[in-house]
Amino acid sequence: MTVSQTGPATPDTGQAPPMISLRGVDKYFGDLHVLDHIDLEIPRGQVVVVLGPSGSGKSTLCRTINRLEPIDAGEIRVDGTVLPSEGKELARLRTDVGMVFQSFNLFAHKTILENVTLAPIKVRKKDKAEARANAEQLLARVGIAEQKDKYPAQLSGGQQQRVAIARSLAMEPKVMLFDEPTSALDPEMVNEVLDVMVSLAKEGMTMVVVTHEMGFARKAADRVVFMADGAVVEDTDPESFFTAPSSDRAKDFLGKILGH
Repeated sequence: MTVSQTGPATPDTGQAPPMISLRGVDKYFGDLHVLDHIDLEIPRGQVVVVLGPSGSGKSTLCRTINRLEPIDAGEIRVDGTVLPSEGKELARLRTDVGMVFQSFNLFAHKTILENVTLAPIKVRKKDKAEARANAEQLLARVGIAEQKDKYPAQLSGGQQQRVAIARSLAMEPKVMLFDEPTSALDPEMVNEVLDVMVSLAKEGMTMVVVTHEMGFARKAADRVVFMADGAVVEDTDPESFFTAPSSDRAKDFLGKILGH
């Protein structure tokens, strides 16, 4: 059963369009229907955690929102603008959508500060001094200001992922996408990244988070979207999802996850 709702406690934005809108989105890998007619609206400032078993389409959904994965049918809008399939308009729209992956994707030959200032200077055409000041502020915000002159290899995985978050924030995105941002980290480093994400959520950043971290989902999400076999099976608030899931698929999933 697909439940369509926009989740609880959404800020009143008058007539503003949803920050993210997916309408009838289909995606195939060969014969595999990985996204099956997805309809989803995410209002500005909402934190949506996407859960589901492996192979349910979670990461693919996340990657379609900035066209890292092209779609086969349907329409995706970011802040009311249709996501084009290619070209300069796509590149421009992508700058509004920050993305943090499992792997940190930092430039190994550049310092932490250079990693964070590169895109604002090259893409946003920001003044170097302004970009540097902003980067230093962001690195302080994620708790690694003192590491700014080091190179990625000199940092722990948790620190590198926090740099990746700061680098995304430096572009002043309207939306942040997180695709299993803690799954490549050692357990003791997970919380330092989740803490940064929780603070972002509290500040009102629109976020779509694919994760296996149930604690984060309960603590920071406004809404849980549960996927199975490429479809949205449940769409509700965290309390309802964790205490009274309505589908057998979700009950089975939670039984396996929370049973450990």
